[in-house]
Parts: sequence; structure tokens; C-alpha cells
Amino acid sequence: CNKEGGNIENRTYFFNKPDDTVYVSISKWSSPNEIRKPRSSTAAGNIYVFSDYFKIPQLNRTRKISIYFPPDYNATSKRYPVLYMLDGQNVFDKATSYSGEWEVDEQLNKLYYEKQIGFIVVAIDHGVENRLHEYSAWDNDKYGKGEGEAFLDFIVNDLKPEVDKHCRTKPDSENTAIIGSSMGGLFAQYAALKYPDVFGKVGVFSPAFWYAPAINDYAKEQKLSNNQKIFFLAGGKEGGNTQFEEINQTVQDMNTMVDILKDKGFPSKNIQSKVVPEGRHNEELWKNEFEEAILWLFSE
Repeated sequence: CNKEGGNIENRTYFFNKPDDTVYVSISKWSSPNEIRKPRSSTAAGNIYVFSDYFKIPQLNRTRKISIYFPPDYNATSKRYPVLYMLDGQNVFDKATSYSGEWEVDEQLNKLYYEKQIGFIVVAIDHGVENRLHEYSAWDNDKYGKGEGEAFLDFIVNDLKPEVDKHCRTKPDSENTAIIGSSMGGLFAQYAALKYPDVFGKVGVFSPAFWYAPAINDYAKEQKLSNNQKIFFLAGGKEGGNTQFEEINQTVQDMNTMVDILKDKGFPSKNIQSKVVPEGRHNEELWKNEFEEAILWLFSE
């Protein structure tokens, strides 16, 4: 509807040239009975928008990037480890999330005050209709082309250098993590395999390895780093609340990846694999296990 809540007539546009694109801005949403009220933001005060339209030159798109700074960031000159997190809409704020948030800001604020542990978190919004494509490096016969290689190149060669330039980060691999769930978990594992010298800590939550089975052969071919630490997580009831039946095999697929890594000589002490028996494929599971994952990944 328009800004005043009034109806807008249907419009038609005829595409008549290659790569023609229409950009649509929504002024306001309405329902048949009432104007929907926007959900209240739950983001903490130490969340900042790094960029609303950060350029992804590899894909000719832009993306919103949000950053969490630890509570003492402005009072010190310290440098901090960095967590790169996918599906940024679900990381900090219930108002932007699809089905709940991870509450990463609240959890890290609590960790800081209880244990004096601080992190910078870079939350990268997903690409909505491009999410499946961007989070897989391999094409899928049913869902389409994989753009994960280009998207990872963007994170490593465009986004990370800018974050390191403008924020007081510890830029080395030992202090750089990438964390994702579902398709984001698939992407995080791919990032770990392709750039072990960049991402020394990896959180692979409920990974959608079913979407790109080729990642198993890719893992067998890659030269692994014995310095990486990887936290694998899955729920015992993953398939009960999702449209993708294949998610039923999440635990099995995750265990297969763990076995591949160990067979190649990846140190068992650097792998943590956890299955939550009652866990489902949702933000509740990932939120509840986030603190344990972070504390293990960044333990001595």
C-alpha cells in the first residue's frame, strides 16, 4: 500500500531488453483488516550498520552489513577476534528475522560482563531470493546455479579488508571465525575448506550438505589445515519443521563430513561434533548452542 495505508493499483512492466531490471521499494504493508505494525527491534545498542548497500562486485549486487562491537570497544584501544556470520537478518534482531533470532548481541554482552571476553561480529544479510545460490558453490539440478565461489570471494577479498581497515580487529586466521546455519552451514564448511588460512574457527550448524553433495569430494581433495577448529552441530529432529525433506538426513550428512576430515588426518581434538536429540531446524537450536560453540572455538 502507499505511505498512508491506501491501496495501490496493480502495475505492469514489459521487459524488452537483456538484463532489464526493476527495483521496487515498499512504502508500507497492509492486510485486509488492518495496517500491520512493524515488530519492535530487539537489537542491542552496540549494533551498528556498517553499510546498507555494500557492493558485491562479483555478483553486481549490494548487501546490508551490520557490526556488533563489544561493550568496551570505545573505551579502549584493544583489538578483537571477529566472527563473520551469515543470514545476518537473524543474528541480532527479532524485527528483521524470519523465525526468531540468535540473540548474539545479548549473549556476547553477557559473556563480556561475566568473563571479560569480547568479539566483533560482522553480520552479512542473506540475499533473499538469491540465498540458496549464494550459499552453494555448486549448481543444484532442482534449485539452480551456485554462486558460492563468487560470494566467498566477496567476503574474503572485499568485505574483510574493509572491516579490518575500519575496525580494530585481530585479522589473522586464529582470530577469524565464520559461522552459519542450514545453507549457511554448508557455506561455512566450504569457506573453511577453501580458505583455511583466513578462517581458523568455523561454526557449522545444521549444515545443508544434502543441497551440494559435491562438498564431500571437495573436502577429500583439499589440503587441510591442522590449526583450524570446527564446531559441528545438528538436531535430532531436524526434518520435522521444514519444507525440505532432505533435512531429515542432516545428522547423517554431518557425520559423513566429520569422518572425511578425520580420515584425511584432521586432528580429532580440533573437531567438536554435537547432536541435540530434541533439536529442530530453527534459530532456537542455533541460539541455544552459540555460546558453547564460541567458547570452545576460542579456547586455548
